[in-house]
Amino acid sequence: MTTETKEESFTLEEILSSLKTSHRLILWNDDVNTFDHVIHCMTKYLDYTDSQAEKIAWEVHNKGKCAVLKGSFTEMEIYRKILQQEGLTVTVD
Repeated sequence: MTTETKEESFTLEEILSSLKTSHRLILWNDDVNTFDHVIHCMTKYLDYTDSQAEKIAWEVHNKGKCAVLKGSFTEMEIYRKILQQEGLTVTVD
């Protein structure tokens, strides 16, 4: 029986970035998602209240982006993937 291994490669920037103790999940403005969809995603996945989620939606709309969550790189990556599947534009900083 043979075992296949998958090799992953990372850039120096990715490795150094993962060493930070705290990362931010950034939600970006786009021309696709509605305020209602952003608010729905913030309340459903990040446990914000409707009022908090609405403030986030307005900040994204007015400033172009908003840090919506802080935590470990792994945790932020999980939320990034979830929110991207919902169609939102998010990155980890």
